[in-house]
Amino acid sequence: MPTYTPPLRDMQFVLHELLQVTPILQQLPRHADMDVDTLNAVLEEGGKFASEVIFPLNRSGDEEGCTLDPKTHEVTTPTGFKEAYQAYVAGGWPSLACDPEYGGQGLPIVLNQCIYEMLNSANQAWTMYPGLSHGAYECLHEHGTAEQKAMYLPKLTSGEWTGTMCLTEPHCGTDLGLLRTKAEPVAGSSPGTYRLTGQKIFISAGEHALAANIVHLVLARLPDAPAGSKGISLFVVPKFKVHADGTLGERNGIYCGALEHKMGIHGNSTCQMVLDGAEGTLVGQPHKGLAAMFVMMNAARLGVGNQSLGLTEVAYQNAVAYAKDRQQMRSLTGPKAPQQPADPIIVHPDVRKMLLTARAYVEGERALAIWCALLIDQELFSEDETQRQECADLVALLTPIIKAFFTDNAWIATSHCMQVFGGHGYIREWGMEQHVRDARINMIYEGTNTIQSLDLLGRKVLGDSGKKLKKFGKLIQEFIEEEGVNEAMQEFVNPLADLGDKVTKLTTELGMKAFGNADEVGAAAVDYLRVCGHLVLAYFWARMAKVAIEKSGSGDAFYEAKLHTARFYFAKLLPETAGLIRSARAGAAPLMAMDAHLF
Repeated sequence: MPTYTPPLRDMQFVLHELLQVTPILQQLPRHADMDVDTLNAVLEEGGKFASEVIFPLNRSGDEEGCTLDPKTHEVTTPTGFKEAYQAYVAGGWPSLACDPEYGGQGLPIVLNQCIYEMLNSANQAWTMYPGLSHGAYECLHEHGTAEQKAMYLPKLTSGEWTGTMCLTEPHCGTDLGLLRTKAEPVAGSSPGTYRLTGQKIFISAGEHALAANIVHLVLARLPDAPAGSKGISLFVVPKFKVHADGTLGERNGIYCGALEHKMGIHGNSTCQMVLDGAEGTLVGQPHKGLAAMFVMMNAARLGVGNQSLGLTEVAYQNAVAYAKDRQQMRSLTGPKAPQQPADPIIVHPDVRKMLLTARAYVEGERALAIWCALLIDQELFSEDETQRQECADLVALLTPIIKAFFTDNAWIATSHCMQVFGGHGYIREWGMEQHVRDARINMIYEGTNTIQSLDLLGRKVLGDSGKKLKKFGKLIQEFIEEEGVNEAMQEFVNPLADLGDKVTKLTTELGMKAFGNADEVGAAAVDYLRVCGHLVLAYFWARMAKVAIEKSGSGDAFYEAKLHTARFYFAKLLPETAGLIRSARAGAAPLMAMDAHLF
């Protein structure tokens, strides 16, 4: 049977030794009283909830799935999911990082990031129910009217209500400019009230009975809307209408018409939603809905990266335990367990390569994810306008990398971890094949990884002439200058500096090519994002190696393992960038030269 142990020691290493988040948080007025003990205590309790309450429901939830009553349009979630959600609300977890003005605890987003990593490791399908609510909360917090905030934010904060985002339609996915859902003003109602008609698909947590109400954020077109993405507006459409006093009224005209039959995340209700004259109110300005929805979409993209981080961690833990126990053949250099009929498979080089690949990705990505969450805390709550903008630019640059690089790596890592189990990995009872199935969706939804790659190269890098990329490059350069004379750091600093130079040259080259042919961006984008992902991870692995070297005399095996993993990353994973750069430079011709009829 699979197991899960919250990685508290590694989280504390990143928080307190690598990033030293407490003094940084204390510089922000909202978190001036934050201390190490509070962070650690909340982490420990969050880990208990993840491992003891929702992890036991992961496999059973996958096997049972969700069911739809076609007459009532009600969805039943797997056994135990509702009770777990009630315990989650009772524990105050939904309000952890929310605004105290609406009942939130006002704790740092960086802490919420760690809690959600553990929840995703324990049960990604369950975690999607409360997870999507954070995006709805953030969108309404930034763009909602005073009335909308008063009506919805306290309930979303407490977890009494959950939220969704309703974007995709059967005929359009990423190209939201093609959507057809209509919103018409309701005569005699208060200004900003509309009736929506249309259909949405792939709506995660679109219908369930975990909470008393579901707050749908829906993209639709007003009658006078211009064509394309410039004619999209955003509406808040509750499952149950809400009276002025906050009590629930009649069922609204939005319901689940069918459940999607999926490869993974079976415990989450992925719904086809029908809007049949559903009543909603406008969020933000008419025809400006896409900009407002991007608040939720960007939060979701970081959340999806976190889902894959969580899956990689739990897959790695179980693969390591199996590799230490499973006996097969003898080591090529002679028996390592001569008293046993065979050696444990962890003695075999390729098994170690698969395990270390997962470990190197999960530990490097954890450092990046926590740092990005810390940047968001600073972006939101710093009193220094320059610092807020610097942090916002770095978060914008990192968002597509975290979404795409993390999810690609989770597909690689969970597959490796399943491979460690051999034939048993393919059998359901061991739990490994579920991690692979669940990981695969993360590369697709919230904007496919190709879309993330186009966003990174086209918008975030070339779109501002590399200004955001240069800000991250400055951090790398400062680190290289600080450690360039440190002999113990040369094995990390030199390849980091080399890759930084190569990314600069590649970016310039692709920018020049794009002037003549925009397809050059599309041809290189996926390779380019992966190169940038390795650049960012190499920076954090170099920084972690520095801390491990400084603590090497402590006798703590934790630092010894960290240094070994850093060396593995630089020796075995970072060299992938050479082939990626060569592929990116190959250009569009090998892809676009063949006529479509020849396929």
